Amino acid sequence: MTTKIGKLYAIGVGPGAGDLMTLRSVRLLKSLDVIAIPEKTQGAQDSFAWAITKQEVPAEEVSGEKLFLWFPMSRDHTITVPAWHRAADEIVERLKQGLDVGFITEGDPSVFSTWAYLQEEIAERLEHVETEIVPAVSSITAVPSATQIPLADGEERFCVVPATYGIEMLPRLMEEFDTIILIKAGRMVEPLIKLLEPMNMLDCATYVSYATGENQQVFTDLRDVPKEHKYFAMVQLSIRKRKGILRKGTA
Repeated sequence: MTTKIGKLYAIGVGPGAGDLMTLRSVRLLKSLDVIAIPEKTQGAQDSFAWAITKQEVPAEEVSGEKLFLWFPMSRDHTITVPAWHRAADEIVERLKQGLDVGFITEGDPSVFSTWAYLQEEIAERLEHVETEIVPAVSSITAVPSATQIPLADGEERFCVVPATYGIEMLPRLMEEFDTIILIKAGRMVEPLIKLLEPMNMLDCATYVSYATGENQQVFTDLRDVPKEHKYFAMVQLSIRKRKGILRKGTA
């Protein structure tokens, strides 16, 4: 008798505040056979996604296996790719046993998420696995909730780019968009200051770390951002603000 393949879920748990998790994600996480949890350091169980999850789904209320999977914080493909392969193998092994597996990720699974790597790897191993993606509040909307500056209004346009390479495109993007969200900005504060200051655009940038979480911090001047801020940081660049200043100046 052939064992039925389990169902795979990609579950977003939101940007940081546990009570921003959806009812669907909470229900699933309490009932799944396996919760696959990404960790930054192998064996350390240092998972931001799990820290968010436990706020609303305490470990003792999880009936299934808690499977920690290592996703190295590295750009070295000789390190990351083998780790992705191992993570996919672990999940596929359980799916083949007929177990339903939910992979949790901070924010939304479809927005700059580790899920993208896993989805591709698992599809290569299990062609017909049933998959469901459970959407969530993403950092892209969590950041403007912290800054209280709208992303877009009326016919305005906004874009989202990684700060690590998007900074090179900023002059062009400023011409085309009213708001720019720069993700993974923690290590790019100094380059941003050097770019924006000569353009008189520093007052248009707002820095947010750990949006919606208890340790959320907001800085309206990039020069005040502590140097130790490296992770879970974004910058909202409100070009509309500068355009409004320019319009007033020419009125």
